[in-house]
Amino acid sequence: MVRHFRRDDDITPAEQRQIIDLAIAMKADPYSRKPLAGPKSVALIFDKPSTRTRVSFSVGVADLGGNPLIIQSGDSQLGVKESIPDTARVFERMVAAIVWRTFAQSDIDEMADHSAVPVINSLSDDFHPCQLLADLMTIREHKGSLAGLNVAFIGDGSSNMANSYLVAGAMAGINVRVATPATYQPLADAHDTSARIASATGGSVLVTDDVAAVLVDADVVVTDTWISMGQESEKDQRLADFAGYGVTVELLAKAKRDAIFLHCLPAYRGYEVDADVIDGPQSVVWAAAENRLHAQKALLNFLLTAT
Repeated sequence: MVRHFRRDDDITPAEQRQIIDLAIAMKADPYSRKPLAGPKSVALIFDKPSTRTRVSFSVGVADLGGNPLIIQSGDSQLGVKESIPDTARVFERMVAAIVWRTFAQSDIDEMADHSAVPVINSLSDDFHPCQLLADLMTIREHKGSLAGLNVAFIGDGSSNMANSYLVAGAMAGINVRVATPATYQPLADAHDTSARIASATGGSVLVTDDVAAVLVDADVVVTDTWISMGQESEKDQRLADFAGYGVTVELLAKAKRDAIFLHCLPAYRGYEVDADVIDGPQSVVWAAAENRLHAQKALLNFLLTAT
């Protein structure tokens, strides 16, 4: 049966560990697996601008022996003259997998529902599961293990990153704490799903407006942009709403002395994070950016060889 990666919990906690294990192994031996030898092609569809996603998937597909087929928004009939199901039926006859960076989660789900090849969500408005695989890989590299760690996500709780941190973090047995204003809550589905998963993995979830509370004994501090693509008109309101939620040196000092800092990028220094934090000694942001390549190669290998 074909496997998709539409959101973080499309895999099991055991499979999440397996993929991270494989990503670490493939980082050490980048060309050891060639599931796309042929070369087979992978459709990389971009409805939003991209730096890390485009480069990491393009390089990753090539490393796996394949051909990255980049399709920019407006380059195809997808969603214009041709429906998502019809597009899926065409693509599945020509490519080994479909990777889509888009807006609506429902579009990712519809593509997967009609595709006989794996569909990967490389970012949607609701979830950013590929980034979480890279972040969890990075945390494990620096902390040795994941279960039992305390992760503080500070900022926009309604973002795809907050939703994915709740779900993927709970799957890893992490204590995920989200500090966000009351008007920027995670998706109810993400919160409920993460609480259910955490009860089985030994993790926990907390959503609060209290920044200080989430930083107590925090092993990892995470933030994301307050102004995502399509929210530019809300900039002034969001800057006012998130006052006090910026990760400063003083704020980071409230976490554990050896806490690490993560941001999925692009970052806006002076807004959600100070330059002294993201460019400082506790930042592992650039390691996580590199790990997008390794984690996504492991994910592709997992999905393409799943039985």
